[in-house]
Amino acid sequence: DADGREAVVDGKNGLVILEPDESTRKQFLEKLRQDTERKQLVSLLKGKPSMTKDGVKLLTYANIGRLDDLDAVLSNDAEGIGLFRTEFLFLGRDTPPSEEGQFSVYRETAARMQGKPVVFRTLDIGSDKQAPWLSLPEESNPALGMRAIRICFTHPSLFRTQLRALYRASAYGNVEIMFPMITSLWEVQKIKEIAAQVREELLEEGVAFSPSLPLGIMIETPAAAMLSGRLAQEVDFFSIGTNDLTQYTLALDRQHPGLGDFFDPYHPAVLELLRIIAQNANRHRIRVGICGELAADLSLTETFLAFGIQELSVPPAAVLPLREKIRSLTKERSSRILEQLAMDCGRS
Repeated sequence: DADGREAVVDGKNGLVILEPDESTRKQFLEKLRQDTERKQLVSLLKGKPSMTKDGVKLLTYANIGRLDDLDAVLSNDAEGIGLFRTEFLFLGRDTPPSEEGQFSVYRETAARMQGKPVVFRTLDIGSDKQAPWLSLPEESNPALGMRAIRICFTHPSLFRTQLRALYRASAYGNVEIMFPMITSLWEVQKIKEIAAQVREELLEEGVAFSPSLPLGIMIETPAAAMLSGRLAQEVDFFSIGTNDLTQYTLALDRQHPGLGDFFDPYHPAVLELLRIIAQNANRHRIRVGICGELAADLSLTETFLAFGIQELSVPPAAVLPLREKIRSLTKERSSRILEQLAMDCGRS
C-alpha cells in the first residue's frame, strides 16, 4: 500500500521510485526544470518554417491514430498529417464501419486542419491488428500473409466504401490517400482503376469531391523499394514505412520478443534502400517522406536531408523538437553524408 508516500515517476524509462532520498529528489527536480525550460524554448518555434539555414524545406508532419489526437497535432503546430491510421475505425467492433461513419471522421479531420494536408492511409489490418468480423484464417506468419491492400482487394466492397468516404471528405479539406503494403506495379494500377470507378460513381450521383486528390503509396517492402523508379511514374507521392521496411529487409519479425538485438533500423542495407527510394522519387519529381519511427530520430535527420527526403511525419509531441533540429542544419553540409554512406555500402 503506497497511499500517502512520496514517489518519483520517470515516464521516459518506465520507473517508479517510492520514497526517494534527497539526492534522487534533487536529481529529478533538476531534470523536470530542464525539461520545462526545454519545452518553453521549443514552443517558440510555433509558426516558424521547418527550413534549414540555407533555405531547404523539410516539412514536419504528424502521425495520428484516432480523432482524439487532432488537438495534439494542432497544439504542436504540425504542418500537416503525414499518416492518419484509419484502422481504428475497423477494430474493436463486430461489423465494419459504414460509409457515413467513416465520412464523418474523415470530414472532421480535414476541416479542422484548415487546408493543411491530411494523408489518410487506407485500411491496414492483418498481421498484429486483427478484426474478428473479417473471419480471417489463422496464419503461421501473418506478417507475410493476408493484410493491408491484400485484404482490400479480396474484400472489394470494403475498399470501395472507404474510398467513397475519403473522396467525399476531400470536399472539406486537403485530403490525400495512401495505400499500404505495395509490392508490385499491377497493385498500383488496380488501385487507380478502382479509384477511377469510385470517382465516376460520385460524379454520376452529383456528390462533391476533389477530382485531383493525390494518391500515394507506402514504400515498406524491399520489392517496392527496388521498383520505386517505376512506381514513381504511377503515383503522386511516396511515404516510407521504416518499421516494416526494416523488418522485411532483415528477414526479422519485429514483434518477436527475442529478436530485439537483431532489429537494426540503422543497418546499411536499410539506409541504402532509403537512399534509392528518395533518389527515384526526386528523379520523377514526386514527394517523398518518412512516416516510420526513424522519422523522429534526430540523429538521422541530417541523413534524410542528404537523401532528398522532403517531409518527416512523427508523433505530435516530436514535431517541434524535429523542427528545431532541421533549422540547425544546412543542406550543403549534409551532402557529405552521402559520400560516407557510399563507402559503407560499397558503392563507387
